[in-house]
Amino acid sequence: MSKKNIDLSKLFDDLFPICRSICGEGINQSLKIISKFMPFKINSVASGSEVFDWIIPKEWKLNRATLKDSNGKIVIDSNINNLHVLNFSEPFSGQLDLSDLKKNLYSIPEIPEAIPYVTSYYKERWGFCLSDNDKQKLKDDTYSIDINVEKKDGFLNYGICDLPGKTEDIFLISTYLCHPSMANNELSGPLAMVKLYDYLKNKKNREYSYKFIICPETIGSIAYLFQEKKKTLKKVIGGMVLTCLGGPEGKISFKLSRRDWVNSPSKIDLYARHLSKFLPNIYSIREFTPTGGSDERQYCSPKINLPIIQASKTVYGEYKEYHNSLDTKEFMRIKSVEESADSLIEFIECFEMLKYKVNSNIEGGEPMLSKRNLYPSIMSPESQFLSNDKNIDGRNYLNLMLKVLSLCDGTKDILEVAEKLSTSIFVIKKLILELVESQVVFFETK
Repeated sequence: MSKKNIDLSKLFDDLFPICRSICGEGINQSLKIISKFMPFKINSVASGSEVFDWIIPKEWKLNRATLKDSNGKIVIDSNINNLHVLNFSEPFSGQLDLSDLKKNLYSIPEIPEAIPYVTSYYKERWGFCLSDNDKQKLKDDTYSIDINVEKKDGFLNYGICDLPGKTEDIFLISTYLCHPSMANNELSGPLAMVKLYDYLKNKKNREYSYKFIICPETIGSIAYLFQEKKKTLKKVIGGMVLTCLGGPEGKISFKLSRRDWVNSPSKIDLYARHLSKFLPNIYSIREFTPTGGSDERQYCSPKINLPIIQASKTVYGEYKEYHNSLDTKEFMRIKSVEESADSLIEFIECFEMLKYKVNSNIEGGEPMLSKRNLYPSIMSPESQFLSNDKNIDGRNYLNLMLKVLSLCDGTKDILEVAEKLSTSIFVIKKLILELVESQVVFFETK
């Protein structure tokens, strides 16, 4: 960890009020704020550019949107909540009676107190979003609409930050930044990314090179993949998309990659499956699906097919606060995001060790563990209960160590050892590191 902790709560407060969309002032301002903590290189793609099957849209900026009744009373005001305006709305000014106005009003009858988040990026329309409670209070009247927004040719911007490691093999960490004022669904990913970067930049001897990407969801990752060199993508050995990492749920939930779905799981898929099996109170898995999710759908698309999983906690679509004004800082909780980041740091630390096979330093026979204080120094009826002279546990730890040693022949990494012994990889990691420190085994490049 870095010596000085980053104040994620303040960073949240700086980002939350900004009216973001997929292109324009909101995301540009947000990237500038986060670049204070991560030295992003900003890549730009011009409006109208083709990126694979998609076209980069214009920039969008909300100035203000209001709805007034016939007495001039403001009924809806985007200055109060920027979710009140349809994201990427067309400009509109005029008067409509209630029946015609309702065609352009969006609410959630099932959650009547919430203002929904609604978008129309690729079809021109205008509209307001409001709670269903407020919608039902609208009287039969003539209303004045003023949606003051700007659309102009500009750029889609996304950030890339690289941390070199011992090798050119890349672990990719991606998140999105394009939704207006929502917490778990929008800001938990970037906040967790900042903490992961802060940890990894201070980590000595990084086994992999790390590439951090922060972009508008879907169109941003497509633009990145279009612009990135194929030889760079071929170096990606694993990675994750960060989303919805706050909230009340306690487990980290991994959505597996497409490779797992088509029956050719990558190492990171196997690792995630292992954790969900042996540490089910901490980790769970979801099968890959292209029907929902985040940017893992782009990284895992058929012609790209990277070994990228998705990491979430309180998963999108599974909580009533999703995509509406109830997704607040209080719901998300900064502590929950920090805990998620810590769990992902532990995940990455162990994944780095999968780069190596484990081999024995002993040329023949079993290693003499007693001279390394890893074995009881006396053989007696009582010693059958000792893992070493100090540890009385029915020899459980010693027996596990002996089994691990028998598998350290240069053909298996720690995940393969853990799977063979039906034991948590974190237990095996601790034990093998002890053996490495005692120079009984060593890590060997595959």
